[in-house]
Amino acid sequence: MSIPLHIAVLMGGWSAEREVSLMSGAGVADALESLGHRVTRIDMGRDVAARLAEAAPDLVFNALHGSPGEDGSVQGMLDLMGLRYTHSGLAASVIAIDKVLTKQALVPHGIPMPGGRIVPTEELYARDPLPRPYVLKPVNEGSSVGVAIVTDEGNHGNPIARDSVGPWNEFDELLAEPFIRGRELTTAVLGDQALGVTELKPTGGFYDYAAKYTDGLTEHVYPADIPDAIAQACEGIALEAHRLLGCKGASRADFRWDDSQGAEGLFLLEVNTQPGMTPLSLVPEQARHCGISYPQLVQRIVDEAMHDGGTA
Repeated sequence: MSIPLHIAVLMGGWSAEREVSLMSGAGVADALESLGHRVTRIDMGRDVAARLAEAAPDLVFNALHGSPGEDGSVQGMLDLMGLRYTHSGLAASVIAIDKVLTKQALVPHGIPMPGGRIVPTEELYARDPLPRPYVLKPVNEGSSVGVAIVTDEGNHGNPIARDSVGPWNEFDELLAEPFIRGRELTTAVLGDQALGVTELKPTGGFYDYAAKYTDGLTEHVYPADIPDAIAQACEGIALEAHRLLGCKGASRADFRWDDSQGAEGLFLLEVNTQPGMTPLSLVPEQARHCGISYPQLVQRIVDEAMHDGGTA
């Protein structure tokens, strides 16, 4: 039995992923209390620093998703306050939330990632930045928020129409990447352990925000029905990306695999430093398959943060 701690669980906030964060935070807080810890639940507002100072916890469990909880802002605040916290520190968070910085950090080390470039939104209304099909995504949002697949058959227009609904309505610039046909795979990392590979099969469309967090919209196949060599590659890449980025606690690596290309068709899309902890989330699910219960998963994340100081 671990020593009981006073742990503040940070959740909610004001990102596009607020509701998911509230679910993650509630699950984490319940698990911590079941383990005998004293928990202060904080739905993050602009007064978060004052509330944390008043609570004076032994540890902050970061259950936030998206900005500012995943992009280094909260990590920097906690560093300045001298508070230990879970998951990745400032540097890892700043890099991993930014898809371009992530490529710059990982590709030189042999991590396979799609090519692409940053495109001013205005350019999309004049011409396609890449041959269709291609993907447009915000540079620094998670959970497939604001992702659009542009195809010849799609109804976005050709070129994209200004009145068509898509991420171009919300962001001044977007990352354009070639669309990788094939299968959606994901691997969670807990400390120095890869937890296997899940294939995600949306019942319709692609694995977007709704598919991730709506029960019944996505089938999770674990272990993924893929060749051993591909599963080993996913686990190896996920572990190496976790290490190269300096991630702490749990992370999740998302892949696309074009199974007609063999190992050459496997690409890392992104690394999530604040993966979901909801009942539908992949990290708890993979941990459970590995014999790690939800409370044990939460405790392992706490233990790593207490051991290394909670910073990267």
